[in-house]
Amino acid sequence: MNILIIGPSWVGDMVMAQCLFTALRQQYPSCTIDVLAPQWSFALLERMPQVRKALSFPLGHGQFALRQRRQIGKSLKGEYDQAIVLPNSLKSALVPFFAGIKKRTGWLGELRYGLLNDWRKLDKQRYPLMIERFMALAYPPDTALTKPYPKPRLQINEAHRKAALNDFSLNSHRPILALCPGAEFGEAKRWPAAHYAKVAEAKIREGWQVWIFGSASDRPGGDTICEQLPENLREFAVNLAGSTTLAQAIDLLSCASAVVSNDSGLMHVAAALNRPLIAVYGSTSPQFTPPLAEQVQIVRLDLACSPCFKRTCRFAHYDCLHKLMPEPVIAGLNKIT
Repeated sequence: MNILIIGPSWVGDMVMAQCLFTALRQQYPSCTIDVLAPQWSFALLERMPQVRKALSFPLGHGQFALRQRRQIGKSLKGEYDQAIVLPNSLKSALVPFFAGIKKRTGWLGELRYGLLNDWRKLDKQRYPLMIERFMALAYPPDTALTKPYPKPRLQINEAHRKAALNDFSLNSHRPILALCPGAEFGEAKRWPAAHYAKVAEAKIREGWQVWIFGSASDRPGGDTICEQLPENLREFAVNLAGSTTLAQAIDLLSCASAVVSNDSGLMHVAAALNRPLIAVYGSTSPQFTPPLAEQVQIVRLDLACSPCFKRTCRFAHYDCLHKLMPEPVIAGLNKIT
């Protein structure tokens, strides 16, 4: 049985999709799973043993491009027995339709009657977690999901990890605290750099080193964290944000003795590497997309206005993050390390 997955467009969602891949392999041990996804996601998919290959989807997030979707679909004709569409948009169901895949499974989403012929109507009360909504598509409708659920687990190649360490002249002579202070969602997920700096200072004084991860847009925030450290401690912190590829970031995160992260894609990567993890939540909630590691501490303030799930604070104060002090994060690190 050959299965095509239409993958999600966000790092965290792609990590959590591994739960679906595992469920499919448990149900159909000899099936092959290919994932049609953006090129950036290959670094994740290559580290998931359930996936045979990743297929590049060249269109950007939000592009309709009907002609290109038809061309991609026609190029896949006769290759697959089933397609499972994870995004809920109408356009995401077009490629399997044009490919003529016999069974096309997904949540109904944007009125996708016809494009999907094995569509399901989502009961959010029955499936409150994103991984449940993904995994349910592996089974016939209304099948009860069996617990414990599989967790995302990325496999690391030791040679690739050593190469990444060499590329950035890094070592593990001191325990490594990884900080992930960015979030593509926006300011309402970003714990202040000053708070991250206090955590970094506390661990460096205990004999640790600090590696900061993120995209190019997170680099200024990483610089701020380093600048707010006492001058004599700065040599033990390195800002990698914007310097690594996603593949290098994954391999280097696997070296971490502990991770502190906002609710972000890298939080889910750290969890899938099973690193001891402090997850800082502000405008969002761990009730939908919690990190799935063995050692996790969730740190958040239970304010009346949160979670609001807004990208910007409607009161312009961001109290859910700014009033969340470094002390509970440091205490959480002491519990899990």
